[in-house]
Amino acid sequence: MHFNSLNHETFHTMNNELRELPAVELSTLPIILKIVTESSLADQMQLTELILNDQAFFQKLMDLFRICEDLENVDGLHMIFKIVKGIIMLNSPQVFEKIFGDELIIDIIGSLEYDPFVPQVQQYRKFLKDQAVFKEVIPFKNPVVLSKIHQTFRVGYLKDVVLARVLDEATVASLNSIIHSNNAIVISLLKDDSTFIQELFARLRSPTTSAESKKNLVYFLHEFCSLSKSLQMGQQLPIFRDLMNEGIIDIITDALQSEDKKIVLMGTDILILFLNQDPNLLRSYVVRQEENLLLGLLVKGMITDFGEDMHCQFLEILRSLLDSVTFTGAQRDTIVETFYEKHLGQLIDVIILSCPRDEASTGKLAGTAGRVESQNSTKPEILLNICELLCFCVVHHPYRIKCNFLLNNAIDKVLLLTQRREKYLVAAAVRFVRTILSRHDEHLISHFVKYSLLKSIVDAFVANGNRYNVLNSAVLELFEYIRKENLKLLVKHIVDSFWNQLVQFEHLPSLQSFKVKYKQFLENCGPETNVNAPDPRKRIDERALEKEEEDYFNEESDEEDTTSASHPQKVQSQPVLSNGVAVSCPSSRPRSGGLVDYDDEDDEDYRPPPRKQTETSEDDEGSMESLGLKRKLTPKEKEPGLAKKQRLGKSSKPRDSVFAALCSTLSQAVLPSKKTANAMHLSTQSGEENHIEKESGSPRSCDNKSPNEGNLREKESPRNCSEYLHSPSDNRQLSGEDPRSLLPSKSSPEMAVNGS
Repeated sequence: MHFNSLNHETFHTMNNELRELPAVELSTLPIILKIVTESSLADQMQLTELILNDQAFFQKLMDLFRICEDLENVDGLHMIFKIVKGIIMLNSPQVFEKIFGDELIIDIIGSLEYDPFVPQVQQYRKFLKDQAVFKEVIPFKNPVVLSKIHQTFRVGYLKDVVLARVLDEATVASLNSIIHSNNAIVISLLKDDSTFIQELFARLRSPTTSAESKKNLVYFLHEFCSLSKSLQMGQQLPIFRDLMNEGIIDIITDALQSEDKKIVLMGTDILILFLNQDPNLLRSYVVRQEENLLLGLLVKGMITDFGEDMHCQFLEILRSLLDSVTFTGAQRDTIVETFYEKHLGQLIDVIILSCPRDEASTGKLAGTAGRVESQNSTKPEILLNICELLCFCVVHHPYRIKCNFLLNNAIDKVLLLTQRREKYLVAAAVRFVRTILSRHDEHLISHFVKYSLLKSIVDAFVANGNRYNVLNSAVLELFEYIRKENLKLLVKHIVDSFWNQLVQFEHLPSLQSFKVKYKQFLENCGPETNVNAPDPRKRIDERALEKEEEDYFNEESDEEDTTSASHPQKVQSQPVLSNGVAVSCPSSRPRSGGLVDYDDEDDEDYRPPPRKQTETSEDDEGSMESLGLKRKLTPKEKEPGLAKKQRLGKSSKPRDSVFAALCSTLSQAVLPSKKTANAMHLSTQSGEENHIEKESGSPRSCDNKSPNEGNLREKESPRNCSEYLHSPSDNRQLSGEDPRSLLPSKSSPEMAVNGS
C-alpha cells in the first residue's frame, strides 16, 4: 500500500484549514505524521489542544499499532514510532498524563521498539514484564500507591533507556518532575499509614523473619528513606524523627553486623541520609546506646575489606560524629572520649600490621616477598582513609590527639607508611606530618626533633630520586612550609641531621631557600638566644655605644702613648696646684680632666684641675660614676649634652678675641687632641700673661662650682688642656712648629699648670 498520493501542496492547504485531526486510520497515517513532525511552534500548541480534545485519539492509535504489528507492516510501525515520538516531544504535561496511564503506557513503550534508525527491533516490553520484577515485601492497601510506583519506574525507563538519545533537556526535565512528584505522593501516603510503618518494623525485629525477607525489608527501608528527599524540607525532618522513634538505628546496627556486604552498604547509606538531614539525631543515639556499639561497628567497617568503595562512607560517618565545629556539648565529648579510648588504637594497629616495624627500621623502600604479602593483607585504600581520619582528628581535637601521640608514640607508627611501595600512601604520611606542624605546638615539634621522626620522610624523598611525582611535591611542600613558618628548631634539625642526604637536591629552589633560612638563623642565633636580655633593641644600642667608647679610648691611648714616649719625665711627676693641693695621676698612663666648661661671664678664667683616678679619693668615685653613666647613654641621650656644651661655649664672652677662639674651640671639639693643639698654638701668640691669668683662677672657680656642674664637666670631656700641652706630635703636625718652643725642655708639670 502506498501513501505518496498526496503531494506537498495538498498537505499545506489541508494544514492551513485544519480544524480537527483526521481519523486515525492506516490511510491517514502519512497526514498525521506530517502534522506532528512539520508543524510550527504555534501549530504545536494547536495540535496539543486537538489531541487533548479527541479522547479516543491515543486509544485508536494504539489499536492501529497492534494491527500493524500483527500484520508485520514495518512501514506503518515506523510511522507510528515517529508519531508517538513527536507527541512526546511536544512536552505537554496533559499529554503525558494520558499516555503514561496504566492502560496505555505498555503499548506506548511497545510502539517505540520500532525505531527506523535501528536495524533490530528492541525488546522493551519483554524486559518490563519478565526481568523487572516488582517485590511487594509488605502488601500496599492503597491502590494509588501501587499505581504510582509502577508509573514511576516505567517513566524512568522510558527516559533513561527508550528515548535517551532523542529527548531534549526540556522534555527530560518534565519527565523528572513527574518522577519526583510520584515519589512524594507515595511517601506521603505511606507515612500517613501508621499500620504500614508498624508492620514494617515488626517484621524487621521478628526472629522468625527469614534472611531473604529481612534483606528485602532493609532494601525497602533504604528506598523509603531515599525517596523521602522528594518531599519538601519541612516535611522531611518529621519523617526521619518518626523513623528514629520507631527504632530504625537499631535495625541499622543489626544490618552492619551482617555478613552480606550489600546489607552493610544499605545500612551505611541510611546513616548518611540521617547525617545529611540532622546529625544530632544520630549523635544522640550513639551517646545513649550502651557500650557505643554503633561507633565500634563503624570503626570496624572502616578497616574491613568489603571489596567496594565503602570505606569512604564509613570515613564520612565518623567525621560527622567527631566534628567539633557543628556539634558541641556533652554529647560530643562523650563520643570523642570513647573514640580515643577504645578505637583510635585499632586504626594505628592496622598501620603497624601493614608495615612491620622490623622492616621499617631498616629505612629501605625496596620490598621483599614477605613485605608484599604483609602489604596485600590491608588494602591501600583503607590505610589512606585512616590517614585522612587522623588528619581530621589533629585539626579538630588538637589537645586530645597531642596527648595520645606523645604518650603512645603514635606519630612514629603512622610514619611507617613511608615504607610502603605506594607513593600516594607515603604522600599521605607526609600530609599527616604537615597537619601536625600546622598546629605550631612546641611539645610536638620537640618530639619530632628528639626522636628524629623526619628521618623516614627524608629517606623516602632521597630514595625517590629526581622523579617528579606526588611524593616529591609533598616533601618539598613540607620543607617550604617549615621555612615560611620559621620553625627554627626543625630547620636546624633538618640541616644538621640530614643535609648530607639532601645535598644532592640542593639545585631545587625550595632547598636553596631552606639553606638560606638556616644560615640566617645561625647569624641571628647570638642575640636571639640570650634569654637574659629583656629588650633586644636596647641591647643592640648598648653594644653599639660600648664599641664607640672603646674606639674613643683606644684613640686616646695611642695619642698619650706618643706623648709619654717624647716626655717620659712628665709621666712620673706630680703636678701641684697653686693652692698647694697635690694632683694624683694614674700610674698606667697620664690622665687629665674634662674639657673647659663656662657657665657665665664671671667664670671665664676657669681652668679645671686634672681629674684624680685613684680609688682612694672620692673624686675618683664620682669620675667612675660619670663614666658608667656615659656608657649607658644612647646616641639620642647624648645629643642634649652636646647641644648644652655648644650653647655654653657660645654664651661665654672672652676678654680678648684670641682667648674666645681658644674657649670656643675647646668646648665644641669633636676630636679634642687635634683642635686643642690648634687652640694652644693661637694662645702662644697672645702672650704669656693671658695664659697665667686663665689658669690661676682655676682653684677658685673649682671651689665655687656646684656638684652638678662638676658632674657635667666630667661627662662632657675626659681631658683638660694640660694633656694637650704634653702632646708634641699633634702640635707638630698641625702648626708646623717645634712644640718645644712653647715650653722649655726642662719644664715640669707644675710649671705648666701654674703658667710659670
